[in-house]
Amino acid sequence: MLRVLSAIIKIGLASLATGVVLSALNISAAELLAEIGLTPENVFELLQQGAAWAIPNIVLGSLVIVPIWLVTYLLRPPRN
Repeated sequence: MLRVLSAIIKIGLASLATGVVLSALNISAAELLAEIGLTPENVFELLQQGAAWAIPNIVLGSLVIVPIWLVTYLLRPPRN
């Protein structure tokens, strides 16, 4: 858990530093998206499409994986 929290904090600080540098250079997120041919609306739509595809597949996979994990966890020999 500590590793995950540490990684999240590092990513946040790196993102903040990058944002400060880009802001100092007068570069905005909309300009960067325009350079690659996207708009904020397109990005939001792509994220929605990705979630619409991923969520049903995650649920379907978890219907198989979770019971297998549960049985494996319950049948594991006890630790000291």
